[in-house]
Amino acid sequence: MKAAVYSKTKAGKVLEIRDLDQPLPNENEVVLRVRAASVNPLDWRIKTERPGVDVAGEIVGMGKAVTQFKPGDAVFGAAKGAFAEYACARQSKVARKPEGVSFEQAASVPIAGLTALQALRDKAHLEAGQKVLINGAAGGVGTFAVQIAKSFGANITGVCSTKNVELVRSLAADRVMDYTREDFTEDGERYDLLLDNVGTANCRR
Repeated sequence: MKAAVYSKTKAGKVLEIRDLDQPLPNENEVVLRVRAASVNPLDWRIKTERPGVDVAGEIVGMGKAVTQFKPGDAVFGAAKGAFAEYACARQSKVARKPEGVSFEQAASVPIAGLTALQALRDKAHLEAGQKVLINGAAGGVGTFAVQIAKSFGANITGVCSTKNVELVRSLAADRVMDYTREDFTEDGERYDLLLDNVGTANCRR
């Protein structure tokens, strides 16, 4: 199979496409024929030789301990070395793909979507009616965060650049601030939660 592989050179890491053997699953893993994979900052930060985590595809094989899926199932989730024609994933790390969602759409969800969900629900314990500011609202995590916060019933201010104002507004943000024209740290507004996806906020309590 064709797969993306990092090689170390004097100039740093280089990404190459190589011919590799199709992976074999462990007892609790499935083998996916990859239909789509998405790229995250995580993929160039990790130290493994095979990049790629977000994946969507069809199950073509499985370990003997797998009970939740069968060959032919369309799934999405997190895999090892997803930038390849085939990849292995633990059965606990994938879920069935909804019929109305394309493979490309499904592959964009796992890392960014889970990061946003964990930040808002698990860490911040977001509640209906709270005021939330999302800095970097047009990025991968940010776009999910705006929609998730809205589903929780929060009042959302999204911060982004000029070109993304309409995008963030279309995601149902109650207020959109263009950081090239406004500084949200200076406007006097107070929030119950600030989710800073880009690490640029200089805030005072």
